[in-house]
Amino acid sequence: MERGSVEHNWDTYIEIARRFEHKAHYQDREDLRHSIIVRIAEVAERNGDKPFTEWAMLRVASYVVMEYWRAEKRRPQISVNSQIEDDDGNTIELIDTIADDSAIDLDAWLDARTWLLGCPRRLVGIAHKIANGIALEVADRKYLCKWRKRQQLRLF
Repeated sequence: MERGSVEHNWDTYIEIARRFEHKAHYQDREDLRHSIIVRIAEVAERNGDKPFTEWAMLRVASYVVMEYWRAEKRRPQISVNSQIEDDDGNTIELIDTIADDSAIDLDAWLDARTWLLGCPRRLVGIAHKIANGIALEVADRKYLCKWRKRQQLRLF
């Protein structure tokens, strides 16, 4: 029998695959759908002139889902708490090698300019007055007091 002599009902294959795609991880759903469609077409091709019912297509799709989960289960899982060796030969945990965008750059943190960039301009002006020995006005003292209280609340 020649390959390709079977007339495929692709709409039915796609509909069957859509019924099963939700059974995979979100990122793998399209791959599973395509795998199901291809496998149903292959089985229909091998089946030849014999009737290939929708129940048989559902059974094929369920086997593809089973194979997907078997492969997922056999995939090696890496724990972030596992011990690895760094370039210097020291043993460290894998989690310590992950880059952290919120980590503080200690050199920049020690630099007063970096700290001043994050402060309101009025607070910087008050700091300059205090550093130069200029007396603060009542409004400046109130603003500084409110700012200090707000920062203390963050510590708790």
